[in-house]
Amino acid sequence: MNTSTNDHPSGWREHPDAGAHEHALGGAIAWKFDGVRVVPGNQLDPNTAQTPGMDRKAAINFARVGAQKLWAGTVTIHADAKTGAHHHGHLESVIYIVRGRARMRWGERLQFTAEAGPGDFIYVPPYVPHQEINASRTEPLECVLCRSDGEAVAVNLDIEPVEKPEQVLWVDPTHPRGGV
Repeated sequence: MNTSTNDHPSGWREHPDAGAHEHALGGAIAWKFDGVRVVPGNQLDPNTAQTPGMDRKAAINFARVGAQKLWAGTVTIHADAKTGAHHHGHLESVIYIVRGRARMRWGERLQFTAEAGPGDFIYVPPYVPHQEINASRTEPLECVLCRSDGEAVAVNLDIEPVEKPEQVLWVDPTHPRGGV
């Protein structure tokens, strides 16, 4: 086995910047306190920026685990409900559909629409006005949400959506010609 000051008997290598993560316990790295964190699903924090029509709960952010560059949590939209129009400032968002069917509207007048179901990911670029809609009249829409910074930015907008939005198909490597 190659041995250097960063090698460990178990075979894994210490990160070269590990010294920057030293805890106050005699200069040793306190991985117990500064390592992996588990946030139980029943202990998510509802004290985060909210938009009418949805319940956001934080799992990973600076206050909970010290995250510097991301925010992650859950979003639940009740059956037959829709959120108000909003955007998330300079942040990028990724929504993963766990259960239910999401209908997304976006644009200056929320004139575009696309749908996503369980296993699908939705990407929302910075400053894009959008609205999440639960497409089911009977089942809740449950999602995992991740953002590109630890900030909880939600700018609620006063936008009157058009009656019949234009449908835009998802285009990705799995659906190169577009899919619903």
